[in-house]
Amino acid sequence: MTITTLGVPTVRRDPDRPPEEMPRHGPLLDTFGRAATDLRVSLTDRCNLRCTYCMPAAGLDWLPGEDLLSFDELTRLVRLAVTRLGVTSVRFTGGEPLLYRRLEDVVAATARLRPRPEIALTTNGVGLAQRARGLADAGLDRVNVSLDTVDAEHFAAITRRDRLGAVLDGLAAAADAGLGPVKVNAVLDPVTGLTDAVALLRLCLRYGYQLRIIEQMPLDAGHQWSRDGALTADAILAALRGSFDLSPDPLPRGSAPARLWRVDGGPATVGVIASVSDAFCGACDRTRLTADGQVRSCLFATGETDLRTLLRSGADDAEVELAWRAAMWRKAAGHGINDPGFIQPQRPMSAIGG
Repeated sequence: MTITTLGVPTVRRDPDRPPEEMPRHGPLLDTFGRAATDLRVSLTDRCNLRCTYCMPAAGLDWLPGEDLLSFDELTRLVRLAVTRLGVTSVRFTGGEPLLYRRLEDVVAATARLRPRPEIALTTNGVGLAQRARGLADAGLDRVNVSLDTVDAEHFAAITRRDRLGAVLDGLAAAADAGLGPVKVNAVLDPVTGLTDAVALLRLCLRYGYQLRIIEQMPLDAGHQWSRDGALTADAILAALRGSFDLSPDPLPRGSAPARLWRVDGGPATVGVIASVSDAFCGACDRTRLTADGQVRSCLFATGETDLRTLLRSGADDAEVELAWRAAMWRKAAGHGINDPGFIQPQRPMSAIGG
């Protein structure tokens, strides 16, 4: 007699229909019990720098204007996230968010929400010197500035632009406007990065900024990322220890992606985000909204949920909320970068938002 293994019976599901077991109210949960309270909103995919690890020198084919969320659509979705989904922190990103014409208006609209969320901005800092005070007046709480080196030649080589002075001015203006703690996000160049890291930390210690160094991730438009060519957290820490005494920060890490180290006894710290070599997916609390109205449960998600079409077809708040909840309910356990079958997202970082 031949025995045929049939396996475990499965129940066919409509992939577009929210699962019955998915909560309809309360926190924005996934099947692993993680609650998304941190909303990342990409305002535009455009950028005025051309960082080598992000996009080609000629730039990209930007999203057409009609595909982008309108101001009213954008603020409606942020309102839903805060008032119906339990989001407590909203971070505006890009591309480069300072290129978004109504940035101050969207910050002010978010600040009027109740309960009021924490409002942050991630920017390359070009143009921040002229906007920091107005953004603070609109309700912005703090800012992260992307800066990979303080060496002018290295900066020009990485960004393909000679704008280091403008970024440094932007950092100073943000601190003066009270947008603190001012954080510096660095993605290190594989060749010069270990030297750059030491100089960046010296700058941050001098001016009271908080440095966060991020392992380079496979989110470049050209899909040229190589594990062998990227600096690891261990290599970064070893380079910093050559110039500073580092000790683990004793405070609880919570859902923060950076592992903190006290510098020369503290209180100053430096953070290293080992997004590839030591993923923090188990504590992830983020949900992402692209400039064209797509919800992504992860930077590396291979699928998206289209809220823009829902909005433009006349869906009410309850329908939009349900679609957002369903998108997050299906969130994967981890980003899968270290899995043999990992597939890099089609969208580059500039179109997803950091």
